[in-house]
Amino acid sequence: MTEIVAADIGGTNARFAIAEVEGGHVVSLGEPVTLRTADHASLQTAWQAFAATLGRPMPRAAALSVASPITGDVIRMTNNPWVIRPSLIPERLGADVYTIINDFGAVGHAVGQLPHEDFEHLCGPDMPLPAEGVTTVCGPGTGLGVAQVFKTDGRYLVLPTEGGHMDYAPLDPIEDAILKRLRRTFTRVSTERIVAGPGIVAIYETLASLEGRAIRERTDKEIWTDALDGDDSLALAALDRFCLALGAVAGDLALAHGAKGVVIAGGLGLRIKDKLLRSGFDQRFVAKGRFQQLMAAIPVKLITHPQPGLFGAAAAFAQEHT
Repeated sequence: MTEIVAADIGGTNARFAIAEVEGGHVVSLGEPVTLRTADHASLQTAWQAFAATLGRPMPRAAALSVASPITGDVIRMTNNPWVIRPSLIPERLGADVYTIINDFGAVGHAVGQLPHEDFEHLCGPDMPLPAEGVTTVCGPGTGLGVAQVFKTDGRYLVLPTEGGHMDYAPLDPIEDAILKRLRRTFTRVSTERIVAGPGIVAIYETLASLEGRAIRERTDKEIWTDALDGDDSLALAALDRFCLALGAVAGDLALAHGAKGVVIAGGLGLRIKDKLLRSGFDQRFVAKGRFQQLMAAIPVKLITHPQPGLFGAAAAFAQEHT
């Protein structure tokens, strides 16, 4: 059995835990420690802060899940200013053996290894995820993560993607107005500009404008809080719109991937699970014209494991090194 440091590094938070892996699988995952990326100058200083909480020497093996494409000698985070140089990981982090993987690639590994009990049914047939073929994994957080998990003969392969940066496709006049508003700032509007945590601001401001209300500057955190508390009818309407857009995007990805199952993950997934189906998420997921019957046959799940990024990073290490 091998002990490792698992890290899940996102745009807002960096999470760390000690994991045990053996025979290609995760045996255990310890209690996570969450640090705000804005409070630390680099991965190295955050790593040292976690080490200080441990009270013993750190394992000399690491599994890193990173919210960025994993290419080249320099990894620049998509939604935070940290820069990671994989060649310096042994020197800077003291890890002689390591795995580094895209954050939603890590979630894909979690989907590949977690038991059925760690998923909650959302829509489509109430059945386990497919044992063969492609499962699409997508989810909103600071950005919109997308990956594929391909299963065959009892094994799985994870394909990280940047599907969250596809062009956004509006489906009604209100979404046309959201797109028009965003084009004032961004020449090309990607799906992530709407279907990710910060996207709620553009939705909220567009709805306010359509109703002739004065638009006051508000943060995405404020709008999300009001929407989830139900204290602001406009924020709640923005949340409903967000869920509709997520359903449409998840369906588009499933079509593009030829998926037989879909998993919704991401930092917001668990927070909005009670809102998803009441918003029309399921209708938007299947509303694909001639392919509606095909879409209705796809099980859609919500991953409920509290730390899929950490678990998945450890699973990726296990697959590579054990």
